[in-house]
Amino acid sequence: MARKAIFQLKSTCERCAKDSSNLAGSTGAISASIHRWTSGDRLKAEVAEMVDLAPDLIVCGGTQLTVELKQKTRTIPIVFVQVADPIATGLVESLSRPAGNVTGFTAYAQSSMGEKWLELLKEIAPRLTQVLVLVDSQNPTWMMHVPTMEKVALSFAVQLTAVHARNPAEIARSIEAFAARPNAGLIVLPSLMTENQRELITTLAAKHRMPAVYAIRSFVASGGLAYYGADWVDLYRRAASYVDRILKGAKPADLPVQQPTKFELGINLKTAKALDLEVPPTLLARADEVIE
Repeated sequence: MARKAIFQLKSTCERCAKDSSNLAGSTGAISASIHRWTSGDRLKAEVAEMVDLAPDLIVCGGTQLTVELKQKTRTIPIVFVQVADPIATGLVESLSRPAGNVTGFTAYAQSSMGEKWLELLKEIAPRLTQVLVLVDSQNPTWMMHVPTMEKVALSFAVQLTAVHARNPAEIARSIEAFAARPNAGLIVLPSLMTENQRELITTLAAKHRMPAVYAIRSFVASGGLAYYGADWVDLYRRAASYVDRILKGAKPADLPVQQPTKFELGINLKTAKALDLEVPPTLLARADEVIE
């Protein structure tokens, strides 16, 4: 009898959707259903719909969705991918012994990712002295990154300002106001809301000539300057082993949470040239993807 699994993915991760389909087929007799959640407005309703389907397992992407799922069910096994801090958000008791019905793969190997984003921004645009950190107030990911960036801001000779936004209008107001400052740059923290508004964000950054760094590849594909983050496709591929083991009888509580081992650096040279920025050759040599 086929086991039923649901793969709930972010709308923009087409590569992840493809890999999840292959993952489902490689783990035996699985009836797989792939869903894409595209708006935070229907998050609770979508979670309820998934749980009502009574699958044998749910694979989900992102902190917000995973938190909602755990609140809705304590029995259906959940394998998460791209969660920032599963301990702080109450998803697991520890990385080595998750306990409960949730385990998976984190989006960040350490809280120093915020420092790496600042370092990348200053390496590309060394004259920056003011940095806006755009935060989705509904996504707890910011609690992991903002304190780290605040601690190291002085070492990069920048003044850091974190602004919380809940919708496109607040995003636009925040960027428009900050752009009036001299030598201003932008870091956008990852969330479903900011990712869905990537066209707005990258357009405003270009309009105001603000160098910007992102944590998600889709921003750079949409004209953003640079990104650095975990290789999502690799995380979903690694999740295949947990799907297989759980459907064969293993308990999520006994499977340790794993961290990313592969990271991606992408640079949009076309955007850099439009901003009159000269990307250091050493940085280009490290890049996994260069858009020209």
